[in-house]
Amino acid sequence: MGVAVSLQNVRKAFGALRAIDGISLEIEEGEFFGLLGPNGAGKTTLISCLAGLARADAGKLSVMGFDVVGDYRETRRRLGIVPQELVFDPFFTVRETLRIQSGYFGVLRNDAWIDELLENLDLSQKADVNMRSLSGGMKRRVLIAQALVHKPQVIVLDEPTAGVDVELRQILWQFIRRLNREGHTVILTTHYLEEAESLCGRIAMLNRGRVVALDTTRNLLAENANRVLSMRLKNGNILPEALRSRSVLDQGHWVFRLDALEDIEPLLAAVRESAQVFEELQLLQTDLEDVFVRVMRGNDGIGKSDEKGATV
Repeated sequence: MGVAVSLQNVRKAFGALRAIDGISLEIEEGEFFGLLGPNGAGKTTLISCLAGLARADAGKLSVMGFDVVGDYRETRRRLGIVPQELVFDPFFTVRETLRIQSGYFGVLRNDAWIDELLENLDLSQKADVNMRSLSGGMKRRVLIAQALVHKPQVIVLDEPTAGVDVELRQILWQFIRRLNREGHTVILTTHYLEEAESLCGRIAMLNRGRVVALDTTRNLLAENANRVLSMRLKNGNILPEALRSRSVLDQGHWVFRLDALEDIEPLLAAVRESAQVFEELQLLQTDLEDVFVRVMRGNDGIGKSDEKGATV
């Protein structure tokens, strides 16, 4: 496969702020690629440079082999971007909006594809409704349809499910997975790390304008593999010092890091010997959120409280 998106030593500053500080990476055709990072990491600035909405100070960006600056017309045709912000024209219906968007790319007589987009994004019943009458979630669906109306080879989704309901997430990912299977390259930025973990084959993590991790999702999880045993005890905080020194107390749970599964039984036996009674036990494994926090903070120790009630 060829290279869909190439970034070579890209830099962009706003005054003294280095929003992008020498990023180099390549995304292959047909990849489902994750671009992750905290707020202010440079993700949206990088996408803006890729889309031609901002001009990089240095470096080279290309889409499907076309230079973003020198071949900007060809780049735009091959790129479809779903922005974070809800931007829409209040004077047109949904169908009119998609037809106008098609015209920007010189695409004519594509009503069949527009109908397919409306159906796959559950917008068919809203096709003749004015944009200003739609809910926020429906407007988000129209933005996605606009990005796809010219059938771009590279699809960039910048926080596409931020603030939307579960139904839209399911509808969107089902459709995007299909497009990816058909050969479209997908680049996703999201704060919902469980989405990135399940969807992305490869991930780049950005922090302060730099790539701080770049690998397959599987390798990132394997390299940071970590198991912890979380337990709630009947007598609460009463544990021998030898056990307390090996654990962290988090919201009533004692959390122990394990080097191997074989460590579980001796640990449970030691707790039982201290005359404690178990009320709850959980064996937790590393997920992408754990990896993200560890990479961002540079912290190899226990320190994140997750939704399952344990620090990992």
